[in-house]
Amino acid sequence: MNDIRQAVAESEKDFESEDTQEGKYLTFHMAGEDYGIEIRHVTEIIGIQRITEVPDMPDFIKGVVNLRGKVIPVMDVRARFHLPSRQYDERTCIIVVNYNDASVGLVVDQVNEVADIPSENIEPPPRSTAGGSTQYIQGMGKMGEQVKILLNVGKLLYDSELEAIDF
Repeated sequence: MNDIRQAVAESEKDFESEDTQEGKYLTFHMAGEDYGIEIRHVTEIIGIQRITEVPDMPDFIKGVVNLRGKVIPVMDVRARFHLPSRQYDERTCIIVVNYNDASVGLVVDQVNEVADIPSENIEPPPRSTAGGSTQYIQGMGKMGEQVKILLNVGKLLYDSELEAIDF
């Protein structure tokens, strides 16, 4: 996991040049599948810690954490996708993302790696009339024989359910 944190830190150094982050995704494992989010949205990865519950929040917002003096909301991505819950363990991580100048922690089962997935290896998401979790999918990234579900951070963080929450 230190290698992953180092890769994220190195990508932050390259932040001035948007081209260096093009096609880079932080991949993570959850409920038997591999997902990815654009590295440009990731600020850091932290181990699971005490989450302070906040009343009257959607069930997928687990609460808030104090991250170096800044209180940030924490979303359980399993709950967001209506997947079965599981106990947090030593591999459970919080991926801190920044989108539109708002920081949010995303709880995932396990962080994998920073992967290069060029745009020519990304297929459009499957079409679904039911909506559900597929609305959060940006595309399907092909890596050899594997497929990574690439998430759209903006749609994951902002929708009608979250409009009332001021991140």
